[in-house]
Amino acid sequence: MARAKIIYVCTECGGQSTKWQGQCLHCQAWNTLVESAQEVRAPGRYAPLNETRPVQMLGDVRAETIRRMSSGLSEFDRVLGGGFVPGGVVLLGGDPGIGKSTLLLQALAQVSQQHPVLYVSGEESPEQVAARAQRLKIDCRKVALLSEIQLEKIQQAIQTHRPELVVIDSIQTLYSTAFESAPGSVSQVRECAAQLTRLAKNAGPVLVLVGHVTKEGALAGPRVLEHMVDTVLYFEGENSSRFRLVRATKNRFGAVNELGVFAMMETGLREVLNPSALFLSHYETPVPGSCITVTLEGTRPLVVEIQALLDVMQMGVPKRLSVGLEQNRLALLLAVLHRHAGISCADQDVFVNAVSGVRIAEPAADLAVLLAVVSSLRGRPLPEKWVVFGEVGLAGEVRPVQRGQERLKEAAKLGFTHALIPKANKPRSPVEGIQVHGIEQVGEAVNRIFQGPDVPVFRTGRQS
Repeated sequence: MARAKIIYVCTECGGQSTKWQGQCLHCQAWNTLVESAQEVRAPGRYAPLNETRPVQMLGDVRAETIRRMSSGLSEFDRVLGGGFVPGGVVLLGGDPGIGKSTLLLQALAQVSQQHPVLYVSGEESPEQVAARAQRLKIDCRKVALLSEIQLEKIQQAIQTHRPELVVIDSIQTLYSTAFESAPGSVSQVRECAAQLTRLAKNAGPVLVLVGHVTKEGALAGPRVLEHMVDTVLYFEGENSSRFRLVRATKNRFGAVNELGVFAMMETGLREVLNPSALFLSHYETPVPGSCITVTLEGTRPLVVEIQALLDVMQMGVPKRLSVGLEQNRLALLLAVLHRHAGISCADQDVFVNAVSGVRIAEPAADLAVLLAVVSSLRGRPLPEKWVVFGEVGLAGEVRPVQRGQERLKEAAKLGFTHALIPKANKPRSPVEGIQVHGIEQVGEAVNRIFQGPDVPVFRTGRQS
């Protein structure tokens, strides 16, 4: 084989350059070029696997209902959009040791009771996989196992055994004989993923690829890997917590940002059917700086506790720190609180936290953040059994959020009796078990919650 020529490949878009440079000429990303080897592919490498399909008019194509295959885990099915889709390709990423292999082994054991499956392990020997299944007490007698990292042998095994679900653990360990570069390189990951995806689309099995992540939390390898697949899932969790979250960031067959919650036990991952209870703290008496809100993760409403702590500024510049929420938005909300409710935090260090490590990306938690800040500043807790949600605008208005009625029903299910929400979200018919209070301005929300002799009352506008 001819000697390979050194080139530089962009990890974001896969673009190639003959020399290293700080910025990719194709996608304009900085510091993404890595050294690789330009190699000649074998002739006929991309020959069609079957006969070429004729060109059709889209109006003549008959759309059929997608028949999904259940993973046997309802939380996993929720994130997938209802289960595996035949011919679909799923990419599951997560930190080392987070439980990716455990989750997929449990799913394979469930699916294997009705469908043929294949588990391809490139990181562990068959004895190691069997030892894990035994330790977790998983019945894997019907799970076909292949310990192999060569792409061509894996393709042959898939075409011979014709499984309906294939798990590749992991894509970074595979290599193709058409390239001389080592497994895990940009060219090998891209080639192996492309060949396996093409095989899944033609032969019809569900393909699940396990991917490693970088220290920044992004999937390792070329960015084009995420564009090849149908679904991208991230398996998240803190080392100090036993809870694990499966989050969808891309899904051609379901909702994005869907969330599945699991608890890591001695016998593997257990589904958490009521995750809202995880994100709430239990106090004997109400404490200042705590406010309950309802956020949406995909189609699921979650009741989450927002905590705030204010302390007298210790340095020349006040600190603004948020965990689980966007830090820039915290500074914006504090400015709105001063301008439109007359409450200044200029001499205070402000710390805000979303309980249990949950990340909140939507602005529906704005009002809860402000009320938690005021509660900590005044040293007065919010009334018991109150839930708050609403987006706060720069003019001090409380804007409506999507699917407000579903949020109210979730709060009522957990025993909350009062809700402070945007007036535009107030339902026409009452929600059983919860009394709804609609407000339009930030100052009005502060007055409604903290009315008392030691709290000034602000009608509208700025404090004089």
